[in-house]
Amino acid sequence: MSQRKAPSEAGRATIRDVAEHAGVSVASVSRVLSGNYPVSDELRRRVMKVVRDLDYVTNAHARSLAGGGTPTVAILINNITGAAFAHVAKGVEGAATLRGWLSLVGTTGDDPERELALVNLMRQQGVAAVVLLGGAYDYDEYQLRMARFARSLDAAGSHLVLVGRPPLEGDVPATTVDYDNEGGAYAMASHLLSAGHRRVLVLPGPAGLTTAQGRLRGARRAFEAYGIPFDPGMIRHGPYDDTHGYTAVEAALRETPDFTAVLAGTDVVAAGAMQALRAAGRRVPEDVSIVGYDDIPLASQLTPQLTTVHVPYEEMGRVALRAVADRREGGTGRRKGADGEHLVLGTHVVVRNSVRPPAPRG
Repeated sequence: MSQRKAPSEAGRATIRDVAEHAGVSVASVSRVLSGNYPVSDELRRRVMKVVRDLDYVTNAHARSLAGGGTPTVAILINNITGAAFAHVAKGVEGAATLRGWLSLVGTTGDDPERELALVNLMRQQGVAAVVLLGGAYDYDEYQLRMARFARSLDAAGSHLVLVGRPPLEGDVPATTVDYDNEGGAYAMASHLLSAGHRRVLVLPGPAGLTTAQGRLRGARRAFEAYGIPFDPGMIRHGPYDDTHGYTAVEAALRETPDFTAVLAGTDVVAAGAMQALRAAGRRVPEDVSIVGYDDIPLASQLTPQLTTVHVPYEEMGRVALRAVADRREGGTGRRKGADGEHLVLGTHVVVRNSVRPPAPRG
């Protein structure tokens, strides 16, 4: 009976070596490593044991993860023109540059298939980490998809970092860097309620987006804390852009014109809402108060300057990169501590000039 030969020290283990040592087909190994197809736990354990024994990585680029070459971090973002998460990307890139790392940026366009393709491409390129930015849709499917991504990257010696997304459940090799999204919305809604507003138009964002859901929960919780009934009819869902802010306020002026404040899901949405109010002859904040969320530079450039929730987006990017670096510098390629680390940064209200108590009705 012939013995299987281990790859030579001078050579690199190939996918065929893994298949031979595991006693399975190359296709089976590919399915396990890609994380895109359902495989049995027994097959996954067998293949992954061989992967570890042979120190298998997908290609020559990935060899750098073992200590050679320049580490690269891939930043995948829903929309590169979005100001908030552009600041996260800036934080990642800045922290990477300080360590002599390279950064790549790709856009997913909120398309799960595009996201999957980019994660697989980055895995094949042997990046040190993939950082996914922005909210997500469909929580159950999100959990399954991200778990597959995390395990697939981990098998190649890389790591998944989620920024501004829900944490993963169970023992999944991924790091989540988040902010107190719901708490920020609670504080912002409380600011309006403490000023005397009771009829508040709420523009939380897209209905299925986890970010919008958290902001809506925070607003509802504030109303409950103040003992004030929350009217679901005052919610207008839509994308995080100024067009939605404009059209939502325009519609509300026709349908529920008694609102005295607008709680916008982002500063950009708030800017559109301001335009709609001015077009209708309403003054901000004399007639209607407006608040935003994010505290991007636009917030202080509006007239009046916008009261908003500050999110430490750039710091989130730096924290994400440090989490990856800590794992790599731990000696085994893994960060010391358990998988599934969830880091949460604080938010706070920045008070400017866009809120006043509601005008007396006469």
